[in-house]
Amino acid sequence: MKTVWDAVVVGGGPAGSFFAFELAKRGLSVCVFEEHAAVGLPSHCAGHLSIRSLRSLGLYPLPQGVLENTFSAANFYSPSGAKFSVHLSQPVTCAVNRARFDQLLAEKAACAGAEFCLGSRVESLVVEGGFVKGVNVAQPDGSTVRVSARLVVDAEGVSSRLLRQAGLHALNPEGLVYAVEAEVDGVCEVEEHAVEVYVGKAYAPNFYGWLIPRLDGTAKVGLAVGKGNPKAYFERLWRRHPVASRQLKKAKVKSMAFHAITLGGPIPQAYGNGFLAVGDCASQVKSTTGGGVIFSITCAKIAAEVAAEALQNGDLSADFLQLYQRRFMDALGFDVSVMLRARKALNQFSDEKLDRAVRFVEKVGFGKALRDIDEIDFQGQMLLSILKKPAAYATLAYLLAMYLPDFRP
Repeated sequence: MKTVWDAVVVGGGPAGSFFAFELAKRGLSVCVFEEHAAVGLPSHCAGHLSIRSLRSLGLYPLPQGVLENTFSAANFYSPSGAKFSVHLSQPVTCAVNRARFDQLLAEKAACAGAEFCLGSRVESLVVEGGFVKGVNVAQPDGSTVRVSARLVVDAEGVSSRLLRQAGLHALNPEGLVYAVEAEVDGVCEVEEHAVEVYVGKAYAPNFYGWLIPRLDGTAKVGLAVGKGNPKAYFERLWRRHPVASRQLKKAKVKSMAFHAITLGGPIPQAYGNGFLAVGDCASQVKSTTGGGVIFSITCAKIAAEVAAEALQNGDLSADFLQLYQRRFMDALGFDVSVMLRARKALNQFSDEKLDRAVRFVEKVGFGKALRDIDEIDFQGQMLLSILKKPAAYATLAYLLAMYLPDFRP
């Protein structure tokens, strides 16, 4: 194994692989260390992505075997079963096989010249003179090898292990929710091209539940919670929710996985001397939905641009690499701020208020105001684009009033 690189990436998920692709295509040497035996496994994510964002990143259309379904509708259910539906004029989102999607990105990186070392766990950073100079990598035989790099990129996921070693603040634990997702057979009473969403503290406190159907009758079903046991809430959703219990009455679980999601917004400093953090470890995740793939890839592209400049200029200092934080916050900052506030407000709503809110937005025709949207990732910008519509304005006013503690409808 080569032991000197322009850049080393820790983690072969979407952020790590896309960074490697963007850097390698610029002619720089990059190696990705992935602790698992295969990229994309185990899968921890529903893989519900924006078509427009994928296309803007050069990743859509997707190859056969990666794309599972496309969606032009969503149904939202309150704890009592009240329903609010959105039917869009065209497919806006898609579901992907996350393992194959991750492998697709890794293949793109490898074709551009990046190397991958699978089954290789990075144990620690090599820090000398206040600069990160490489990583120590555990080998299958139990030995550890030092790998030198001018730049180390942390893309290891929600773990803050390497962030702390780099002297940076870890993820805010108060921003974490804990998710469970199951692969199931035999769902019923669902629209083929609609995502089902279940909100309320009774079934998913401080987050929501989801059902993402495939065309063959299988689906990805899951939820996340800010407190309590996610598996217990999952069983409650399955057995007791007035709508989900019907949709899942004949379903069988094929597999189940657990993972954490960070909703606290980007960490205040995702760079250091010779070091960058991208993806979940930098909390580049939508606070409203928990989706991190598009934001992670977007930030990975920005990171690669800054890294290439730094490597070509011979300046890997934090003073130079701060351009990365500045640029990704310029790209995401407004939307991140809006989504953080929206998540905080939603977490304050009681189930009773959610029931009233769902009924209200359905009554005023808010779904029609959303009919022509084609963007779900940059939700602050999306909100501005629809506020001129009376139903959208009325909905926002109602929700803001409901957020006030003395509101009584």
